[in-house]
Amino acid sequence: MTKALLFLLLSTSLQTAVAQKTPKKEFITTHNRATINTDVSKGMKSFPAWGVFPSEKADIRRIVLHLTLAHPDSMPIAHWDYLDFIYIRRVGGKLADSLNMEIARMLTPYGSSFKNNWSFTWDVDVTDFSMILRDSVEIDYLHSGWEPETLGWALTLQFEVVYGKPVATPLMISEIYNGKFPYGNPADPIENHLVPHEFEFLSNSRFGRLRIQHTGHGADRPDYCSEFCSRWREVYINSTIVDRRDLWKDCGSNPLYPQGGTWLYDRAYWCPGDLQQPDLIDIAAQPGTQTLKFVMKPYVSGPGSDLGAHEVITAYLIEYGKPLQKHDVAIEKILVPSNNPQFSRQNPACFRPTIVIRNLGSENLKKLTISYGTKGFKPRNFLWEGNLSHNQAQTIVLPGEIDFTDGKNTFEVALENPNGKKDEWHFDNFLTSEFIAPKQMPLEFIAKYKSNNLPNENRLFIVDSKNDTVYRRFPEQCKPNETYSDTVRLKPGNYEFQLTDSAGNGLEFWAEPENGYGILRFLDVKNNILHNFISDCGNGQYLSFIAVESPMKDTTLAQNAFFLYPRRAKHKMELDVHLSDTSKLEVRFLKDNEIYASHFFRNFKVGVIALDINSLAPSRYIVEVYVNDKLEHRDRINKLE
Repeated sequence: MTKALLFLLLSTSLQTAVAQKTPKKEFITTHNRATINTDVSKGMKSFPAWGVFPSEKADIRRIVLHLTLAHPDSMPIAHWDYLDFIYIRRVGGKLADSLNMEIARMLTPYGSSFKNNWSFTWDVDVTDFSMILRDSVEIDYLHSGWEPETLGWALTLQFEVVYGKPVATPLMISEIYNGKFPYGNPADPIENHLVPHEFEFLSNSRFGRLRIQHTGHGADRPDYCSEFCSRWREVYINSTIVDRRDLWKDCGSNPLYPQGGTWLYDRAYWCPGDLQQPDLIDIAAQPGTQTLKFVMKPYVSGPGSDLGAHEVITAYLIEYGKPLQKHDVAIEKILVPSNNPQFSRQNPACFRPTIVIRNLGSENLKKLTISYGTKGFKPRNFLWEGNLSHNQAQTIVLPGEIDFTDGKNTFEVALENPNGKKDEWHFDNFLTSEFIAPKQMPLEFIAKYKSNNLPNENRLFIVDSKNDTVYRRFPEQCKPNETYSDTVRLKPGNYEFQLTDSAGNGLEFWAEPENGYGILRFLDVKNNILHNFISDCGNGQYLSFIAVESPMKDTTLAQNAFFLYPRRAKHKMELDVHLSDTSKLEVRFLKDNEIYASHFFRNFKVGVIALDINSLAPSRYIVEVYVNDKLEHRDRINKLE
């Protein structure tokens, strides 16, 4: 086969996928920038709203909930990481019975450092509730917390409904657990609450899906359970264990960073700024009485504890009929390349296109052809082989570099011939993602790195398209609290830089001032900033770039850098500033949205500013930095007694 013919066939494959009829979609918004805040008298506040969903007769393929939090219009943004719930309250009208069915769980971020134009969107698949999300539905956002009612969020809830043949017909939903259960209380062990649940499958059920939302809260001694202790949970059907997992989540890789509080501390299956993805456990339908049971890792709170540790668990069993297609695969996400903020830790990118597929057919998926590439470039083919059972997902890293032109690009992926057969529902076999080309860098630049007090935790390195390391600075090359300026010389091409932190607390973290602080910036040979890295970065920082002889300057963003340290202090702080141009600088200290102190600096470009905070009363403050009257940086600090 000639190269020209192969290119034609590959191009035709993607073009055919694009040209295929797309299924009907509908977007149903129940909350549109609704201002939500706390009720300090109760610790909970309800924000209900109605939406008109598809009729009972409509075939629904998929429903995805998109949740957006943003800076509110009428008040300052909220500060704390609170546990929120999204419920279906009523279906059919105001006189309908209450369902109180939790469909999603949100943990709010520490928002104090976010600017007025900030927003972030998360998503979660809620198709398991498609038999309930019909006609008029009351959706309630239940916001917890005790911070002042003068702070809040702008909330948007939007349901993306895809019409079409369902993967399998939902038959019934049963509640298994729904509550806040004590953990570690010797007088009331959690076993008293996680009692075995007996049930029988419907005669036409073929499998059941256990859908679980589970988070831990409270901080009892000795292990700071449940928020800061790793526990395991086992799920049994009769006497057989069907699932066992550690209820722990790495927060240092949170895509929403940095935040104003302790965002990077790993937690009990959740992180601040996290729409939790439910655990989904599929079990085959069997005749007769079944016994479903949860078992938690044994734990007893220590002497003097307040017995406040608790597990918040909601679990439903959704019974389904037989999957309606034998050969049915879907592409769910393009992780790389993508502009989606949820995948910002991996983007922009030059290498390793990464996708998520899911087998929706009744037969195990063992092979699949994947066509992929950037629109306008020659597409590639990849033969994937594996063994995915029904509803199992797989993250696939595709070979080759990512093609792009300057600015905006479109990446396309098409799935073909699952198990060598025609896909029986081809509408979810094609997906695109918009992405921005990586930034351009000169062939020679300076990597300026100031280590913190623990340089043994950090590694810096650059790799090329062959995965060869072309620059490195490893722990054994660094002393504590030292500045290094390395000249990096590269050949034209695509590169990837990584800063890793083995402790997951970045180059600086306000809650651990004993670690000192580190700074990392890429500068040109004239000491101008090319790229500034965030010090409060958790597990690390990533930058993909193109090295060229004459790079184009990125004029969309001001290449300014600010670093405030320490963020917990009694008498003074230092602000490290590196501006792209000589400018007017103003530093404001605010509390409850009122200015308590201001500092002005004329004709400033580069240097360290000493800030006297003795006149401020002990409290939390927001520090805002303005360059030529434009807000460029925001931080939260603690003035200590």
